[in-house]
Amino acid sequence: MPAYPEIGLYIDGTWRKTSDTLPILNPADETEIGRCPIATKADLDDALAAAAKGFALWSRTSPHKRAAVLCRAAALMRERQEEIAQSITREHGKPIAQARLEVIRGCEFFEWDAGEAVRLYGRVIPSEQGIRYIVHHQPIGAVAAFSPWNFPMSQPCRKIAGAIASGCAIIIKAAEETPAGAVHIARALHDAGLPAGVFNLVFGVPADISSYLIPRQPVRMVAFTGSTAVGKWLSERAAQAMKPVLMELGGHAPVIVCDDVDPIEAARLSVIRKSRNQGQVCTSPTRFFVLEKNYTAFRDAFVEGAKAIKVGDGFDPATQMGPVANHRRLAAMEELTADAKAKGAKLLAGGTRIGNRGYYFPVTVFADVPDDVKAMSVEPFGPLALIAPVRTLEEGIEKANSLPFGLAAYAFTHSARNVDLLTDGVECGNLSINTLEASVAETPFGGVKESGYGREGGAEGLHHYMIVKNVSHRMAMG
Repeated sequence: MPAYPEIGLYIDGTWRKTSDTLPILNPADETEIGRCPIATKADLDDALAAAAKGFALWSRTSPHKRAAVLCRAAALMRERQEEIAQSITREHGKPIAQARLEVIRGCEFFEWDAGEAVRLYGRVIPSEQGIRYIVHHQPIGAVAAFSPWNFPMSQPCRKIAGAIASGCAIIIKAAEETPAGAVHIARALHDAGLPAGVFNLVFGVPADISSYLIPRQPVRMVAFTGSTAVGKWLSERAAQAMKPVLMELGGHAPVIVCDDVDPIEAARLSVIRKSRNQGQVCTSPTRFFVLEKNYTAFRDAFVEGAKAIKVGDGFDPATQMGPVANHRRLAAMEELTADAKAKGAKLLAGGTRIGNRGYYFPVTVFADVPDDVKAMSVEPFGPLALIAPVRTLEEGIEKANSLPFGLAAYAFTHSARNVDLLTDGVECGNLSINTLEASVAETPFGGVKESGYGREGGAEGLHHYMIVKNVSHRMAMG
């Protein structure tokens, strides 16, 4: 097994250490596997200076050259897939097969944005004789980005790729609990020939890092993936400095199961996706609203599937779901489970911690869930599924829209009428029908309401890293 990588800050093209560090724990057995350095204010000042220098160079580098660096870095990460995946499983706990797929997903973000970099077209607006109105898209500047712990590789990749492809420089604060993915990205970009200063990696106390970086002059934009509460806090800081934000925030994904589909197959697909990444996904299906005709069959099949999920160490080939990533998620699962039981929801699978070492918690299923259960309005961010019957599709849509969140939503139906109602009626940024895949590199991803602002991925993904400049050019004065 490859050794867990040494974690460092990457600033202005070089690695550095700090005397103040935080422990990195393996959630499978709670042992310490490394130390994560905490950036000082001097480190952050150096990163800001490096990003300003990097932007001055990179913004004037041709899109083809930017794309070539991203593609070389993606190729290197593909070559290093196994080493990176093993690092992710050790620090996060997810099954090794899922970690391998996450590495490829991160590479796909690099490759897609590399392709988009050479298609950042402007336009000429028709006008009277002797004058031209020309619209240019130019990189916004240095970006302060913040990525979460649940996808140590793909989440940083998404923001890094968008910024670099657009011609921006970036300072990213990756998650201190799962830092290895970002370190591997830095290594790949360095080896691919990215100029010093264009990409900078720091770690530290999140509020301290963000409070220091956001107001500083080189930073022109803030990008964040994480909870709605933190997103609001960061947006307030950015607004005080009049800087735009890209916010991919929390969700609480509903699933509407119509009465014209096979409930057994819908349940089978739902259990697989619910257990993915231990349910620690902002798009994880959680609130299942099932039409009465299919309710019993769906519920029973879901419970059977949940009980069959093998929970264990991520390196065991038989493991289908690893431990939750940290003690906070374990405590949250226990709290939400206790609340649901107290309010009358029927516990049909899971519900208690597995063992007393490692953060193992099974897929936990509640049926006949009342609306006042806490987990029905608070995103569980763990392997918790809530199943409730509805009489009509319209009632299911109403319940799906009842929360202030709108990131991902799902439905199972073969009816064109139902698809039309769902498309027009469900308030979300990403609606998936007969599939539980909410986001791929080539499609735009983001939320509505309190699930965020802006889009990552697709043709729209680079727009947030650009400014629009109109040039009015009269051929002769007068």
